[in-house]
Parts: sequence; C-alpha cells; structure tokens
Amino acid sequence: MTLTSPSGSTPAEAEAFLAAHPEIEAFDIVLHDSNGIGRGKIIRRHELLSFYKNGRLLPISILGLDICGEDVHETGLIWDQGDGDRRAWPIPGTLKPLYKTNPPRGEVLMSMYDLEGHPMTSDPRHALQAQVDAMAAEGLYPAGAFELEFFLLENQRGPDGKMVPAHDVLDGRTSNKTDVYSVDKLHGMLPLFNDIYKAAELLDIKAETLISEFAPGQYEMTLHYRENVLQAADDLMRLKRIVRMNARTHGVTACFMAKPNENYAGSGMHFHVSLQDAQGRNVLVEAVEGQWSDKIRHAIGGLRATMGESMLVFAPHANSWRRFASNSYAPVSPTWGVNNRSVALRIPAGDIKARRIEHRPAGVDANPYLVGATVLAGIRHGLAHQIDPGPETTGDGYANGADAPAIPPDWRSAIEAAKASDFLAKALGTDMHRTFVAILSAEYARVMRTVSEVDFDLYLHTV
Repeated sequence: MTLTSPSGSTPAEAEAFLAAHPEIEAFDIVLHDSNGIGRGKIIRRHELLSFYKNGRLLPISILGLDICGEDVHETGLIWDQGDGDRRAWPIPGTLKPLYKTNPPRGEVLMSMYDLEGHPMTSDPRHALQAQVDAMAAEGLYPAGAFELEFFLLENQRGPDGKMVPAHDVLDGRTSNKTDVYSVDKLHGMLPLFNDIYKAAELLDIKAETLISEFAPGQYEMTLHYRENVLQAADDLMRLKRIVRMNARTHGVTACFMAKPNENYAGSGMHFHVSLQDAQGRNVLVEAVEGQWSDKIRHAIGGLRATMGESMLVFAPHANSWRRFASNSYAPVSPTWGVNNRSVALRIPAGDIKARRIEHRPAGVDANPYLVGATVLAGIRHGLAHQIDPGPETTGDGYANGADAPAIPPDWRSAIEAAKASDFLAKALGTDMHRTFVAILSAEYARVMRTVSEVDFDLYLHTV
C-alpha cells in the first residue's frame, strides 16, 4: 500500500532518480533537530522507493535531544508520549547525489509528521514553513539567503590547548595571520574549496563568493539569493555538511562554533531577507532612494522590538555569547543603519531594486530554520503594529546604540527571556517553543555543573 505523502513528495521522484543514477548504492536520509544537528539513517538503494511510498518511522524522541544526543524529558517528547514512532517523509526536490562518496551515496532531506499526516510542530523546518504560510496569507512572500562563516582548523589543538589554524591543503604552508581578504590565502585552500563547490553544485546549491575572513583560519562563503526562504535555509544546512565532510577528507577540521578563539572575531550567520508581493515585486523598495518605505521601516521596527526576547534563537549556546563584544563585527544592541557593519540590522548599499535587510545577530551555530521563523515573525509583528524603528544609527553602532531596546546580557538571561516570551511562542509555535527552551535549559544545566579548566586556572591555588 502506498500512503499519500503530506510533504508533497512522490514515488515518481525516487523512480526517476534511481533510473538516472544506477551507480548509487545508499542514501543519507536527514532531518534537523532544534540544534541544527542532522539526524536520520543511511538506507540502502532498494529501500529508497519504500521511503517515498510510505515514509519512514522514527521515534518522536529524535526531536527532543540535546547537543550531546541525549533525551531531554522536559520537552514532553519522550516518556510523556511513550517515545512512540512518528513518520518522516522526504522533502520534494532534495534527493541528490553526494560528491566523492565511495561507494556512491545520495542524500535526501526529510521532515517529521504524525501518523495521520499532520506536521510535527517540534520539527524546526515546520516552524519556518508556518511563518512562510502566514506571510503568504498576508500577500507577502519572503526571499533571502544566509551567509556562512566558519574556521578551518588543525585536527589537533596546540600545546596550550588552543585551536590552531589549518595548514594550507595545497602545500602544507601555515600562517597565524588574520589575512582578511587575502586572495593568496584562499589559493592555499583551493583544493578543498574546489571540492566544496563541486559538491554544492551536485545538490543544486549556488555557493558563490569566497572570502578569507577577519581571523586566522576563518572563511566566509555566500549563497545565492532564493525566492523561497525554506530553500535558503536548506542550502545553509547542506552547505555546512558539505564543508565539514570535505574538510575532513582533506585532513583538516571545519569548525562552526560561534567563537573558537577569544582573541579574534567569531563566526556569524547573517540572514539577508526581502519581501515580494504576489507579482514578484520587492515591497521594501523606496520610491525615492534613501526615503525609506513604511514597510522596510516597520519591518525593522518589529525586528528591533522583538530582538531581546529572541536572542536565544540567535545565540543558543554558551559559546554563542562569547561572540558579542564591541568592535568584533558582532552587534551588541538592536541598532539599525545603512551600509554600516556595526549595527544589528543593516540596509546594504547598492541597487535599490534589491533592497533588503541584513539581520546580523545570529551566530553560525544557530539553526537557520528557527532564525528564519523568528525573523519573519518579527517582520510580521512590525508590519501589523506599524512599529517605528527610531532614528538610524550612524557611525559606531557599538558606541551609539544606547537608545536601542535592551537585549539579554548573557545566556541564562536569554533563556529566561525566551521562556517568558509570548512573541517567541507565536514565532516558533507552542510545541517548538517548549521543545527549544527545554533543550537549551538542559544544556545550560550541563555546562554549569561541569568543572572546566577555567575553574582550575582561576581558583585552584587562589581561594
């Protein structure tokens, strides 16, 4: 018996893929949890068609795991529901071959549904879909792209326990320089990046500009703008996996921590977003350049007003909060401005027809589905209530943001703010909100009960 897929996938997609790729022997089937970790299985070739016909049963607890893959009972997804099975279904259009796998494998993304075919609302991708659907009901269609910043590091830490920038995979050359925008630095990593681009192409991901970023061993890759922000989030998730896999094959480690080195800038995941109407026109465009439209002003106003209670989405982990420091290209208050990289909400310079908002608070360790859902909800909030964003910040946003709404000063405060937030519950949905806060609260408890090297360094011989 063939069931009807609630995701819109069809067996015909699998049949066509199998016919076109007789060499592929197995498939990674992947969904992403609250922390953005890809979880699922590797199935054999003969199992793919059954997956498309009947979905794949997976335990509900797969959506209630912490960063270490352990159950978080406070999510209500474990024994409260008997850890019963739910059904995962393929996401249409995501069945693709993987690059340089031996033997050849493919990959397909999936989302979780209950046994009756309703979306499991603790699945992060469904949270973003719900906000996209809500915007469509209001006649608006968000488009966007995420930027990916990351570090390439040696597999072993240095004698001092610190991370070491990776050697050039071309010839083994090493450097501890920042090398920001150095093209020669990129040349040393081209064998790896060439593989990354080829792997992305196989997945129909348009990876674009490559930059040597503002710390030793740090890089940035941009992604092509998508008219569908769900596809933009899928691109980011898949590109992270591509970078990690190919770095490993070249003998180095790809690091997506927000702040692996206390002495240098961390890694962000800036989200560029615009809004189109039903005719495909960008509604953020102003009639006269520099005279901002009400829609872009109100959108920014909503994002400023809701940023404080949303910061746990943008900075979910203990390490995330080490990224926020003045003059480190990580915003420290909900400021906005034009062509200004010291603010949280930047309107980039350039062609006004491409007018968009660059949302800069999120670290690369954040979940792009949840970031996207929260940003879209903030925009909707601003448009619905016609929120004035206040005056533009000019010059140094780190020094000139005193009038901006407050954001939590630390991780614990962000957890408490998120837990109490009616806005965030609406942005993510009640179930996803409960799940997300419970998982991060459990991670906070794990971190706080761990005795670290810092404890010994500060207190062992002093107190």
